[in-house]
Amino acid sequence: MQQRVSLITLGVADLARARTFYERLGWRGQEVEQTVFFQAGGLALVLWGRAKLADDAGLADPGGDGFGGISLAQNVPDRAEVDTVLSLAVEAGATLTRPARDTFYGGYAGCFTDPDGHLWEIAWNPGLPLAADGTLTVPDFG
Repeated sequence: MQQRVSLITLGVADLARARTFYERLGWRGQEVEQTVFFQAGGLALVLWGRAKLADDAGLADPGGDGFGGISLAQNVPDRAEVDTVLSLAVEAGATLTRPARDTFYGGYAGCFTDPDGHLWEIAWNPGLPLAADGTLTVPDFG
């Protein structure tokens, strides 16, 4: 298996509500067969009905708030943008779960959940610099 992620699919309770939330953040999606695709750098974030996603994977859906031990993260180029993005997310309908604060690694980060409870971290990390296009490359920590 190649070390690469192509798609991240979020199971959502209400596709229209979820799409509206992400579009209020400034993302632009395309709906195809009750599935919304957002280009997100070199991968795609996909919204799909939670029950359909579970059925397609052959799993029972216990329901819940969307937290399954996974955090999505977006690194931003500077400290101030962390606060800007968190404010935008709350205005779009997110729940702030942790206000931005200094981190143990010398950065600055805060967290929110989307309307389906999917956890996002917005972070500025000086140890993980971003390219001009926002691409993150993991440095050699050796």
